[in-house]
Amino acid sequence: MKCKSFLLLITLIYAVVASAFSQINKRPNIILIMADDLGYSDLGCYGGEIETPNLDYLATNGIRFTQFYNTSRCCPSRASLLTGLYNHQAGIGEMSENRNLPGYQGHLGDNAVTIAEVLKGSGYNTAMTGKWHVSNTIVQDDPKAQLKWLNHQAYHPFFSPVEQYPTNRGFDKFFGTLWGVVDFFDPFSLVSGTTPVKTVPANYYHTDAINDTASVYIRDFAKKKKPFFLYIAENAPHWPLQAKPAEIEKYKNTYKAGWDVIREARYKKMVRLGIIDPVKAPLSERLNSDLKWEDNPDKEWDARAMAVHAAMVDIMDQGIGRIIKTLKETGQLDNTVILFLSDNGASPENSARYGPGFDRPGETRTGQIIDYPVNKKILPGSQLTFASIGPRWANVSNTPYRFAKEESYEGGVHTPLIAFYPKGMSAKKGSLSSQVGHVMDFMATVIDLSGAKYPEVYRGNSISPMEGISLLPAIKGNRVNGHSELFNEHFGARYVRSGDWKLVSTKLDSTWRLYQISKDQTEINNLSEKHPDKVKTLNDLWYKWANSHNVFPKPVKAVKK
Repeated sequence: MKCKSFLLLITLIYAVVASAFSQINKRPNIILIMADDLGYSDLGCYGGEIETPNLDYLATNGIRFTQFYNTSRCCPSRASLLTGLYNHQAGIGEMSENRNLPGYQGHLGDNAVTIAEVLKGSGYNTAMTGKWHVSNTIVQDDPKAQLKWLNHQAYHPFFSPVEQYPTNRGFDKFFGTLWGVVDFFDPFSLVSGTTPVKTVPANYYHTDAINDTASVYIRDFAKKKKPFFLYIAENAPHWPLQAKPAEIEKYKNTYKAGWDVIREARYKKMVRLGIIDPVKAPLSERLNSDLKWEDNPDKEWDARAMAVHAAMVDIMDQGIGRIIKTLKETGQLDNTVILFLSDNGASPENSARYGPGFDRPGETRTGQIIDYPVNKKILPGSQLTFASIGPRWANVSNTPYRFAKEESYEGGVHTPLIAFYPKGMSAKKGSLSSQVGHVMDFMATVIDLSGAKYPEVYRGNSISPMEGISLLPAIKGNRVNGHSELFNEHFGARYVRSGDWKLVSTKLDSTWRLYQISKDQTEINNLSEKHPDKVKTLNDLWYKWANSHNVFPKPVKAVKK
């Protein structure tokens, strides 16, 4: 009798353990995809004319967020996304140089833990492909030696301190670049794990490699019992404007209509899709509208530039389509959460003015000179040019908002976000969420999805409490307001958003401007003179946040590259 009772007890224990293990293994896979310098209206499902059928598929069968925010620049957004903190808390208030201040270390600090570290500790397989850009950059002392390295004409084993590589921050696998800017046909700082990739095939294109390596990882993970987390950090469509000729050809005539025609068409489509309310978000005046398209002496070059930008987005979408196909073929799609966003608004930079140096090559590895077409004499698109779309096209990409990357106005910080989760989504397919969200919300979201625990201590270091709010309730179809307050600062550009109001200043002008953001989403009517008490209240709120989140003390001198 005792023997039977003992056997029954063992059987029950086994059943409970097996059930718990089964539930753990039913946890969803999580894929987080971030584009680089993608404008708010570039995707088809957010109003654009660029062909993005695969991201449109995710949107049609998922949910789109219309009030989601990044931190206005690549490194800070990545830091916030990975850690669930404001970027200064995570150590990256500027870029990748260590300024020897808590908020400006140029790499993820010891007080922060990454999503990969949290999920790996909870039994997930973890991998990353693409752009890391949250580690200090190792630079050669001699600028000529640096250029040789950039040109693939010299070898150095490490691009960053190895302890800061992704595989030492929770990722089991990594293929991608440690630095930010890349030659899409032959990228600098490319590594597999921690090993430099010294050569690439003749037909190499980096966006394809990022997405196809992600598919390889998925096929490997699908053979295992544990769920996986995959972070895909696209370099596209960040400058330089480089794409495969056949894809550029698709858009060769699209942008000959000019800035105003494309911008107005996007705006009308956004209204039709419900992405914006024309009463709350009237189309702001086009940037630098003194020059009309018909009077533009560089029409051919400018139309080509935007055609290459479109091709880069198109190629990225095709790669995401292959990832979706892989998920279907491996039986993983239904139990996979896919989240897609951009790290900041489209870039207004004229990258040709930078010329070679720091992270920009002067030659190919075979010695061909790379042109920086300041005078717009050589059309962009090939490996032999380094150029960007510039401020006017960036303004089009960020329709209907003002300003662009690096600024705290909506054009710099407002990002599309698509959430797709076939098995777990209760929200109406194709619906829109007005939840006010931020890139730091992904940590809370994946913890909600996975059941993982956010640590108070990790590797002996005290970890800062999460700042984010889970997006899962919105994915489940519940109405959630999200953040009642949000803040930002980057190289002097800053904002505080509180309730119906937003106080904002630019990096070149510290004067606060006040907008009733709930009714004036395109920041047209400055109400600072009308409501000085509100300006003071929000100013005090911003300084309280800045003083408690490592914005201060700030570095004395700006970094020059």
